[in-house]
Amino acid sequence: MAQKPSIPKGTRDFSPIEMAKRNYIFDTVKNVFQLFGFQQIETPAMENLSTLTGKYGEEGDKLLFKILNSGDYLSSVNPEELNQANSLKLTTKISEKGLRYDLTVPFARYVVQYQNEITFPFRRYQIQPVWRADRPQKGRYREFYQCDVDIIGSDSLLNEVELIQIVDEIYRNLGIKVILKINNRKILAGIAETIGEADRIVEITVAIDKLDKIGLEKVNEELIQKGVGEEAIFKLRPILQLKGNSEEKLIQIESVIAQSEIGLKGIAEMRTIIDYISIMTLDTEVELDLTLARGLNYYTGAIFEVKSKDVLIGSITGGGRYDDLTGIFGLPRVSGVGISFGADRIYDVMSQLNIFPKEAIATTQVMFVNFGEKEVRFCLPLLSSLRKAGISSEIYPDSDKMKKQLNYANKKGVKFVALAGESEIGNGMINLKNMETGDQQLIKKEELVEFLLLKTRGCR
Repeated sequence: MAQKPSIPKGTRDFSPIEMAKRNYIFDTVKNVFQLFGFQQIETPAMENLSTLTGKYGEEGDKLLFKILNSGDYLSSVNPEELNQANSLKLTTKISEKGLRYDLTVPFARYVVQYQNEITFPFRRYQIQPVWRADRPQKGRYREFYQCDVDIIGSDSLLNEVELIQIVDEIYRNLGIKVILKINNRKILAGIAETIGEADRIVEITVAIDKLDKIGLEKVNEELIQKGVGEEAIFKLRPILQLKGNSEEKLIQIESVIAQSEIGLKGIAEMRTIIDYISIMTLDTEVELDLTLARGLNYYTGAIFEVKSKDVLIGSITGGGRYDDLTGIFGLPRVSGVGISFGADRIYDVMSQLNIFPKEAIATTQVMFVNFGEKEVRFCLPLLSSLRKAGISSEIYPDSDKMKKQLNYANKKGVKFVALAGESEIGNGMINLKNMETGDQQLIKKEELVEFLLLKTRGCR
């Protein structure tokens, strides 16, 4: 019995229509990245595990897909180690590589490896798939695309402002109404310092990052499990519930963490960014959210998260400032800031809202019906002329019944069908059928290209 075909959970196949829609997103994002002066790079799907591990925190490390060494990968493992069933210890011996978890850590590795060839500040963008051994669910996949844009080699807060402008431009072009939430890891560090848990900043941010998903009580339970004291949790609760506009929140939190130098620095950075935003015209709503934490360990300054206003799906874009990510690869004190657009979640949002433009899923514009050898020889030069003019066109490969050929054109969404039978060929004409309206029109073969350019491109 033949094996039933399937794919791993959390991965997907994409049909031609789905790919057309996805490419519309990629093209929109890429055009904005290039508009802002960013250059494209690519990195391998797999990296050395030494590059990936320890960069995403304990929870992130658990989600790394590891690749078994080629050949006899158990040859370096003795029976005693196998019997111990210590998966962490075994992994270091049987797996040296893993699939990338995100595009930021490979980017940091790239910057260090090619530092002598890069012009700083380096403005890079990257659109590639990443993999996470997560539990698949709606809006969360094991294989998905990220569209990253980063500026590295500059401490200027103008870079954060540039990223906010990019968010605004991309979602305006895509027609998605979003809210951009912003915070600063220095403020979170100041909060941890103020409540007496400065050494547990990682545990606190990882827990706070789940506030929207699991609620305040569950966050408190997790903090207790992580060893954060009840008194500290009591002090933290009102901080996470501050209300008001951005400046009102900053005034309130400033009074709470007034004794924290790092916290005050974070507040000053937020005020600078918010001040720059105030003099620009943005469609995107920007909100200071002191509960925003972004669980990744490498963030050190401003952090961002973008959500759709009309579809409940979680974050569709996120990022932030990292001051020393390259330091782990031997190039210290090189600050960067970046943001990542989740193409798959953006796709889901646009699909739910049904806002993909018709031209995004355009298929063949003209199909020539195949009546036989004589007719094919008449149509082939015309087909070539249409393609040279940039008009997507094809000829049905077999001289099947007319009904079958027209059904094919209908299913594929072809806009025009060109018919050339014995009568049309004798008069040097093409009978052009509009598949949307059913109207037919005789066109001189010499005028076909110009006529279709007017029809397919809206020219006058």
